[in-house]
Amino acid sequence: MTTADETIYELFVPVDKPELLSQAISILAEFSSEIRVSKEDLDKERGAVMEEYRGNRNATGRMQDSHWQLMMEGSKYAERLPIGLEKVIRSVPAATVKQFYQKWYHLCNMAVVAVGDFPDTKTVVDLIKTHFEDKRSSSEPPHIPVFPVPSHEETRFSCFVESEAAGSAVMISYKMPISDLKTVKDYRDMLAESMFLHALNQRLFKISRRKDPPFFACSVAADVLVSPLKAYIMSSSCKEKGTLASLESMLLEVARVRLHGFSEREISVVRALMMSEIESAYLERDQVQSTSLRDEYIQHFLHKEPVIGIEYEAQLQKTLLPQISASDVARYSEKLRTSCGCVIKTMEPRSAATIDDLRNVVSKVNSLEEEKMIAPWDEEKIPEEVVNEKPTPGEVTHQLEYPEVGVTELTLSNGMQVCYKSTDFLDDQVLFTGFSYGGLSELPESDYISCSMGSTIAGEIGMFGYKPSMLMDMLAGKRVEVSARLGPYMRTFSCDCSPTDLETALQLVYQLFTTNVMPQEEEVGIVMQMAEEAVRARERDPYTVFANRVKELNYGNSYFFRPIRISELRKVDPLKACEYFNSCFRDPSTFTVVIVGNLDPTIALPLILQYLGGIPKPPQPVLNFNRDDLKGLPFTFPTKITREFVRSPMVEAQCSVQLCFPVQLTNGTMIEEIHCIGFLGKLLETKIIQFLRFTHGQIYSAEVSVFLGGNKPSRTADLRGDISVNFSCDPEISSKLVDLALEEIVRLQEEGPSQEDISAILEIEQRAHENGLQENYYWLDRILRGYQSRVYAGDLGASCKILEEGRLRMRESLAPQTAQAALQRILPHPCKKQYTAVILMPQRSRFGFLSSIFASRSETPYIRDTKILAGIASLAVLVFGIWRYSRK
Repeated sequence: MTTADETIYELFVPVDKPELLSQAISILAEFSSEIRVSKEDLDKERGAVMEEYRGNRNATGRMQDSHWQLMMEGSKYAERLPIGLEKVIRSVPAATVKQFYQKWYHLCNMAVVAVGDFPDTKTVVDLIKTHFEDKRSSSEPPHIPVFPVPSHEETRFSCFVESEAAGSAVMISYKMPISDLKTVKDYRDMLAESMFLHALNQRLFKISRRKDPPFFACSVAADVLVSPLKAYIMSSSCKEKGTLASLESMLLEVARVRLHGFSEREISVVRALMMSEIESAYLERDQVQSTSLRDEYIQHFLHKEPVIGIEYEAQLQKTLLPQISASDVARYSEKLRTSCGCVIKTMEPRSAATIDDLRNVVSKVNSLEEEKMIAPWDEEKIPEEVVNEKPTPGEVTHQLEYPEVGVTELTLSNGMQVCYKSTDFLDDQVLFTGFSYGGLSELPESDYISCSMGSTIAGEIGMFGYKPSMLMDMLAGKRVEVSARLGPYMRTFSCDCSPTDLETALQLVYQLFTTNVMPQEEEVGIVMQMAEEAVRARERDPYTVFANRVKELNYGNSYFFRPIRISELRKVDPLKACEYFNSCFRDPSTFTVVIVGNLDPTIALPLILQYLGGIPKPPQPVLNFNRDDLKGLPFTFPTKITREFVRSPMVEAQCSVQLCFPVQLTNGTMIEEIHCIGFLGKLLETKIIQFLRFTHGQIYSAEVSVFLGGNKPSRTADLRGDISVNFSCDPEISSKLVDLALEEIVRLQEEGPSQEDISAILEIEQRAHENGLQENYYWLDRILRGYQSRVYAGDLGASCKILEEGRLRMRESLAPQTAQAALQRILPHPCKKQYTAVILMPQRSRFGFLSSIFASRSETPYIRDTKILAGIASLAVLVFGIWRYSRK
């Protein structure tokens, strides 16, 4: 990672192979002082770095660069972005790079941080000494320059117009020096600052959920820009031509805090939230990820931040948080004045606001504040309890133990099936997911658009019985995240909570099943307005246009994959959407719920019986589907070769490639085949990166993805889908790289991978499996797959055993010959006989098209004459268009 002020190299190493740890430290030692920089090395890497550079030249990247330069104006930082300049990347000589390396990669400026489950730290320290003690830097230590960023009292403004923008947005940045963090008082100030940001964000969220809100989303955060400068950055997204209203609302809210402060209830909500977060960190202090500790030590070395340990930090917060008052928190609003290094920027797809407009808004809000014409915050009444009247608990009608996977399965009196597994991976985590077969794939096409909006509309209205803004305050101090989703074959609800908040989480599920969501004009209007803005943004984005064309080619014009249009959005029936959503979460007897985490069954079981068992079962079954009778998604993959350019208007030339092959897995060896395609995907990804990046030096990265959702989740039918290769590259060589990728896949089909390739893939899979065995999410997914597998016939233990045996058989049988046979069997063989290759390219200008026609010299007279005539016709259309525009 390279930032404006530092560079970090990182290696993840398994600790059960000591020789790898020694090798990794040896590699870091080579990085420090022995890198080879030859012309051949540099030329091979230019293409990859250029692709990294090009990948950031989209609408978001251009906006970020523009904002950065505005904030850093007058300093060296404004002229020096870490990625560098295109002309330097393309032409810098090896001697210059080597000189830079020898000057700045000096050992006195470096530190090594090693964090992991080491048998003992002395061995690691000895390894570091062994590999580093003989290293020498070839020059005197360089002077590290300090580049000041000039302060400014006058507000800086910018109106950024970006034709590819995902929407309209406003950013307000307030620059200030970074405060020291050395004493307990410094730590108390940092807590007060964090409380201020939390409290202000809560208000901004509530504003975004009002009738006709000034913005769709808005938040504020503190961010370190460069050493030693930070900024409070407020950012919002809003409707088109809504930037002025959004800016005014953002400035008004900060001014409101300066005039009236925060209420005691607002601060108590924030205090409870922060107390909950530190308590969770304390409970899991012995289970913390190595990466979290690594980050603390890196910040200590680079920025002198103290490393105090979670025990002392939890004690500090528990002592200090109750002492921080509402007035202490509100005081931080003084730092958010437009006279304090303030930079205001708008981004719009089409110009609507001017710099004078922005100045007028600032002047207006400042006048209102001076005249004290801003009213206090109007708080809404918050219910005390999630469930007003606790339901009558259900009963367990059937119980099974599956010791091989360590789970207990219950059937409740209302028909719901609940499976739980107690773990000790994280002391403060419980996860659960409930699913029921039958989803959007069962709807007629005429109802699909409306009903697919069901979870979005219900989420804004309050699928758990309360509006989101109200629920946020009700859950303050609780670690609970619950969501519900409508999918093609299933509807699901999921939760991540702490053991102490399990009751609240289950109450929310009870509310989900017993709340009758009814569309209100106010909430529905916000949802549909946001949806329309999102559709317009997608239509402007070249990558979304590209992705939509890929879907259209690969899956036909199926309504399941077709992007929604504004004309269709305006026909959405909110009542039908909500009625469908309500019916999806009405009948508990159709649901299976899997719970994994730090569970005490003596505490959890009564709660499960009360809130899940207490969900009333309807008199007649609702959406009760047999999984074998579900419909598959309607689509047909092309039977022939399809190669197509998608040309889209772009501010700067970019290119994306998707190479896609159909896949059909047969029922006979389905379990092994599903595991096999996962191995093949990782093999193809690794080999294509090696080939296109490290051999040809033309891409930065590549991704291989597998889609197997083309068929209903039947226990007998074949699985249809596709496997796709994705990468970005220089537009000029995109077709050549498609051909090279195809040749590499054909080579793997004809010659097979090497044993080294297979060993690497097996190692990657084994490491992921071993790490997964220590994670709740892995076990949740594993048990869900056991229930949803085609081999499941009522016995979860048998299903999980068959799946694991299939994985092990696949590992044992995977060799160069078997991988080669699988590539021939699962992909078209040879792969060149059936595929789609879609390439996103910049749209040619009309003048460029004409010049290419008249510049042609090698065609036959007939073809050339035809092109000239076509060019003259295009020129006539173009001239007419210009004339017509001038007449307007």
